[in-house]
Amino acid sequence: MEEWERWERRVQTAAHPVAYRLMRAVAARGPVVRVPRVGVVVSDARVAREVLLDTGAYTKTGPGAAAGLWTPVLGPRTLITLEGAEHAELRRRLGGLFTPGYVAAVCERVLRAPLADLERRLAAGAEVDLVRVVRDGAAGVIRELVGMPPGGAGFAEASAAVSAVRLWRTTLTGRQTDRARAALARLTEAAVAAYRAGDESTAAGRLRALGLDEAEARGAVGLFLLTGTETLVSFVPRLVALAHDTGRGPDGITDALVEEALRVTSPTPVMLRSAARAGRIGGVRVAAGERVVIATLLCARAYGPFAPERDAAETAGLRRLWFGAGPHFCLGMPLAMAEVRAVVGALRGFPELSIAGRRPARGVLVPSYARLPVRARAGGVPGDGERARKPDRRRR
Repeated sequence: MEEWERWERRVQTAAHPVAYRLMRAVAARGPVVRVPRVGVVVSDARVAREVLLDTGAYTKTGPGAAAGLWTPVLGPRTLITLEGAEHAELRRRLGGLFTPGYVAAVCERVLRAPLADLERRLAAGAEVDLVRVVRDGAAGVIRELVGMPPGGAGFAEASAAVSAVRLWRTTLTGRQTDRARAALARLTEAAVAAYRAGDESTAAGRLRALGLDEAEARGAVGLFLLTGTETLVSFVPRLVALAHDTGRGPDGITDALVEEALRVTSPTPVMLRSAARAGRIGGVRVAAGERVVIATLLCARAYGPFAPERDAAETAGLRRLWFGAGPHFCLGMPLAMAEVRAVVGALRGFPELSIAGRRPARGVLVPSYARLPVRARAGGVPGDGERARKPDRRRR
């Protein structure tokens, strides 16, 4: 097993020690398999896309799907708790918040100072925890986007609410729901005030101008808070680690490598749907109301090991499946990619970046590192970190 694969497996099993091994075993039995108490598991990209595109037959709002988890926390009118015409209308109104130009401007404004500080610390030879840098940066972007005051209060509670979800759960417990509601109520206070004031310099104020009522705006802001940090905190450190483990420094992180890293890591490892009516998926009979688990990670990993030099045509069939497909394709994708580009851009000036140690996060929903301390060569002196001890393993 190659170094990158060994570490990726450790990240996955730390997050989901039982579910990850179960999913791999299920995928070995076939592309579509019914698993008692879990649902119908799909691990083939073509079949998964068919399910995601057929929103009439497979919905987010039925038993065992995403809406069952999040409606009690966010309310009934958010992008992950609606389907059909209502979902399409809400998505249309929210679209203006995530245009590439707008999110690039937000990232530039918010991340300029912290990334400059990151560069200064690395240039001085300091050890920097990349997980913390990305978490603070992503939280800052979300604060700016939704109109929250500076400071980290409440974000740990929101992260805990996300981490409370388990892949086999169909609902949160009453206590988890109460904690998540309380955390989001505190976090969204400023956003609600901005909405009521009609402050269009904030997302909440813009949502009012776009025609959302207060409950819809609160739900949208809550969704941004819950989903806007954890996937970035998962992906960016793993991206840097993948480059490192295959003999590349940050200066070798190309667009092609980013896309390949997204495929291998799949920051959204599963997607949940509910069968609206009886039918078949890949030849397997599915009953109305049955849960369908799209194993995104396994769909993507089926295309082979991490290989940024591969012809893009080889994985064209995936079409960024990790961001979803059809009407539920990730609306925040431009924001996520703008943040990735910003952090990678700051690191590119340190081609000899070393990893000084790492620790996978345990018991989290989105597989990630808990810590990934990095260090650059100060004054041209080779670093004593992990990278300095490893040979170049790039494919030739």
